[in-house]
Amino acid sequence: MKHYLGIVLLCLLCSCSGSKQQEQQQVLVKVDTVKLASQRTHRQYPGKVKAAQDVSLAFRVSGTLQRIVVEDGASVRQGQLLAELDPTDYQVQLDATEAEYRQIKGDAERVMALYADSATTASQYDKAVYGLQQITAKYRHHQDQLSYTRLYAPFNGFVQKHLFEAHETVGAGMPIISMIGGGEPEVEINLPAAEYIRREQFSSYHCTFQLYPGEVYPLKLISITPKANANQLYTMRLLIDSKGKPLPSPGMNTMVTIVSEEHDGELLSVPGTALFEEGRQSYLYRYSPSDGTIRKVVVKAVRAQSNGHILVKSPTLQMGEVIVATSVHHLKEGTRVTPMPAPTATNVGGLL
Repeated sequence: MKHYLGIVLLCLLCSCSGSKQQEQQQVLVKVDTVKLASQRTHRQYPGKVKAAQDVSLAFRVSGTLQRIVVEDGASVRQGQLLAELDPTDYQVQLDATEAEYRQIKGDAERVMALYADSATTASQYDKAVYGLQQITAKYRHHQDQLSYTRLYAPFNGFVQKHLFEAHETVGAGMPIISMIGGGEPEVEINLPAAEYIRREQFSSYHCTFQLYPGEVYPLKLISITPKANANQLYTMRLLIDSKGKPLPSPGMNTMVTIVSEEHDGELLSVPGTALFEEGRQSYLYRYSPSDGTIRKVVVKAVRAQSNGHILVKSPTLQMGEVIVATSVHHLKEGTRVTPMPAPTATNVGGLL
């Protein structure tokens, strides 16, 4: 009898131990669904506002700066006079050339009239024509040089700074006044090579400013330089569309968001927390709803996304399959798990 009771007690203990072991194996985990990589992604880059037109203006001839007629920060209109050189030397040169021009022109016209009456040779006629063409070109050149002693605004905008003062001698091509345009400003950012090669996938752009909280400024792509700078970055220029919002000033810092449509074909998107490594191989756990167990799946990580997901390749993983998203380092293959219920609208974060 005692022997029989011992056997029954041993069976009960084994049963209880098995139940406790089974309960211990039932782990509550957070799961996620495998998605295709062809989806919209957002990437952010710091940028700086620049004037749409930013130029340094110079005279096309050298001379003594006679006066600058605008102050720093002044608003100017296209064609407005900005500065002048002393025109004395160029005026004297033009007067001398004009006198020579009138003399040669008169002589040439007389030879042409004689040639029309067959009173002179063709050689004399050609000499008169070529001489007139030569002095005419010289006369026009000296007229242009005199006009170049005046510097005009090439567009509507603002004077940033004048770099010389009156009575200083300046050379042709030396910057005299820096000026910016008054239109919609631009934003400039630098892209790494990994993003530059995927630029065809960019679909839209916008930027924000700390000085204007809550305001989102749409951007329009102007250009991307095809050559990297010394830091292996590619410069992108974007036009700001203020649409009645406060207009950002050149020099302001901003954060630019690039929206892209990923089309990576066979790539799948999974949470970065779902991956773990054993040896030199990456894995994740696939959840089987039929029996509640998890199984390892070999994957190859390709690229990280800005939303915390990883793009992976796998010969066996399919879109729509359920995987374990967290605590993967504490699990083993074959473990029975219970998916954590999704938070409801009245239980944000699943805290209740």
